[in-house]
Formats: sequence, C-alpha cells, structure tokens
Amino acid sequence: MSFKPFTDHLLLEKNYSPLTVKAYQNDLDVFLEFIKLEYRTNSINKVNYAQIRTWIVSLVESGLSNRSVNRKVSALNTYYKFLLKTKTIEVNPLVKHKALKTSKKIQIPFSEAEVSTVLDDFNFENDFEGIRNKLIIELFYSTGIRRIELVELKLLSFNLHNKTLKVLGKRNKERIIPLLESVIGTLNLYLKERNQLEHVTDSEYLFLTQKGVKIYETLVYRIINDYFSNASTKVKKSPHILRHSFATHLLNQGADLNAVKELLGHSSLAATQVYTHNSIAELKKVHVNSHPRSKK
Repeated sequence: MSFKPFTDHLLLEKNYSPLTVKAYQNDLDVFLEFIKLEYRTNSINKVNYAQIRTWIVSLVESGLSNRSVNRKVSALNTYYKFLLKTKTIEVNPLVKHKALKTSKKIQIPFSEAEVSTVLDDFNFENDFEGIRNKLIIELFYSTGIRRIELVELKLLSFNLHNKTLKVLGKRNKERIIPLLESVIGTLNLYLKERNQLEHVTDSEYLFLTQKGVKIYETLVYRIINDYFSNASTKVKKSPHILRHSFATHLLNQGADLNAVKELLGHSSLAATQVYTHNSIAELKKVHVNSHPRSKK
C-alpha cells in the first residue's frame, strides 16, 4: 500500500518538514504491519474503530507512553482526514476517538548560574571539537533554536554583516534571530578550525563531525548532556532544556512575551506561555523583596 499521495500532500500543501513527514510515514507503516498480522488485510482504508482500538491497546501494553501512543494515533487520524478530503472514504473511523490521558511534563530550566558555569568556567579544548561544542551551547542558549534546526544550519544561514541568523523552522517557516557578539567570536574561531578539516563531505552544513560529515541529533544531545552533567544535578539535561532556559531567562529579565514567541518560532502565544511559570516565580520574589508593604 502506497502512502505517497498523502506524504506529498503533507510536504507540498501543508509544508511539513521532511522529518515530520517521515515520522507520519513510520507511524502508518507500524499500523499497516499490525493489521496485516492481526486481520490479514493490506488496506488501512477498510479498517474499523474496534480494530484500531486493538492496536492502541497493543501499543500501551508494549510499554509505550500515552503521549507516544497519542502521537501515532494522531498520524493515523490525519491520514483518514486526507482520505475524507479526497473522497476515498466516507467516514473517519477515528472521528469519535478520545486521546489517552497524559500528565503534563514540567520542564525545569537550567539556572543562569548553571549556564554560566558551563560557558564561563569550563575550559573547552582549543581544537575543532572543543570550539564546535562551545558554539553549539552558545547558539542554543543565545537563540533558543531547536535541535533539528541547529543540525540543519548551513554556512549561508549566517549574515555576519547584519549579525543575524536565518533559521528554517517547523512547516518550513523562516525566522531571523539576532546574534550576540560573543557568539560571532566563537563562530569565527570554529570556522577557522572547520576550514582545516582534511575531508569534508557535507560542505554546505555548518556543524560537522571530525570526519567532515553533517552532525547528527544524538551527538548534539550527548554534547549538551555531557557538559551540563558537570554543572547541574537536574534529571534532564538536553538541548530542549537549554531552549527552555533561553526563553525563561529572557522572560525573567522582562522580555516581552510576543518577542520571545517570535524568537522561538512558535505559531501561537499559547505555546510560549508554558515558559512563563518560572518567570512568574521570579516576579514573586522581586515583588516580595521590593514592595514597600512586603515587610509589614
């Protein structure tokens, strides 16, 4: 069974990123494999809700989190909506489905002191990997970009004359982010080291491995986790937490919520407001310490 018309629709009409489309494709392939084994059918179009429910139960029993199960079901639901739109089916079997309950994850950002410890107190090796790793951390913290956005950065993404960075975000939406002088300094050092690599395969990309190929997401995660493990006792130490720290620290310093929204590449304020709980806590501290009536 081919999903090409659907994936073309996501890519060309919905402007979904190739990685997102691949995730949808994988989820559909998993469901297709299930109904082949359980119901001996190759047609997702003819499956009913009871059969889909059996698949959902099997996913839960396999140990998958409710959040991950909901994502897979959402991909299937999007496919059925496409089939309705193209009049391939008359009824969406998931039309009355209710998502599984999920607990809200509280993302705890790094403190400003923890970030400073990594960037100011650690001695990064003065070689290709050391300077690259420092630049990766500085970019995450000073721009708030996502991990995949960093991986996909190209040399042409930077405008050093204007001191800006062009980022291609979700749904191929571009945004321009200003660069700090300190980041530009580290970038120039990195480019000098990068130019000395003997074999470069992915020459258009900014971040490379020592072998000259484009850096990959798991390596970026490992870099952040390794460095911050020496500065923070928080359970989760990831690129997303650094992005979260970027937003929280800006809001703590009085940045406008709309401005932070634009920097993060969010499509709505609701997505940005999840970062405000920490800034509200900071405001409470300031309020208590500064208000003339707080000591009475």
